[in-house]
Amino acid sequence: MIDVVEHEPGCPLDRFGGWLSEAGAPVRVLRPYAGDAVPSTPGDGLIVLGGQVDAYADEAAPWLPAVRSLLAAAAGNGTPTLGICLGAQLLAVACGGRVDVGASPGRESGVVDVHWRPEAGDDPLVGGLSDPFPGPSMHADAVVELPPGAVWLGSSAMYPHQAFRVGAAAWGVQFHPEVSAPTFAGWARELPDVDPASVVRELVDRDAEVVAAGRELATRFARAVETASVVRT
Repeated sequence: MIDVVEHEPGCPLDRFGGWLSEAGAPVRVLRPYAGDAVPSTPGDGLIVLGGQVDAYADEAAPWLPAVRSLLAAAAGNGTPTLGICLGAQLLAVACGGRVDVGASPGRESGVVDVHWRPEAGDDPLVGGLSDPFPGPSMHADAVVELPPGAVWLGSSAMYPHQAFRVGAAAWGVQFHPEVSAPTFAGWARELPDVDPASVVRELVDRDAEVVAAGRELATRFARAVETASVVRT
């Protein structure tokens, strides 16, 4: 079972839910904003989704310390883990990295081309994925310092730390491989510094490649969870 931490209703598992199901990976969605408890230890796999709060906003989202603790535990024991956008930032902070809230380059929105670094070549999750990888993005905070020992995997023209791995199997991606056009449009409408029509058009125009890339990433993550579960048993 993959535990999925959802921080708000507007940032769901979205397309990943169907893709993980296709790959035979069951999920349990935890909604701490609605009262669900965040476990202290990870299960077979862990996904931490995005959200509008920042990685340090413990007063606004009082479950964040528990999520950071869970991410640190998962990274430490090799549980396959995927942090998406805010989830990636929480993973970085949990493991000793640093996030810049309202980073100076400004908001990165639309479909971003993520280029893989040489270190990604033999990575079990992202090695061999399409390059550039089409990453739907909608963020203003950014990881500016990776955790000690983290492997830097991918970058974009605007923000360098688009993808990284902590330990054997904890990945963070700044982009949103899971997102659909309706969800993306909802985010864009809430942000005064984004042109909703323009960024949604980018996603619609590139949707075939976004779907192909996102499905492959989800399938590989499901495979990593299955493999790790077999090893543990």
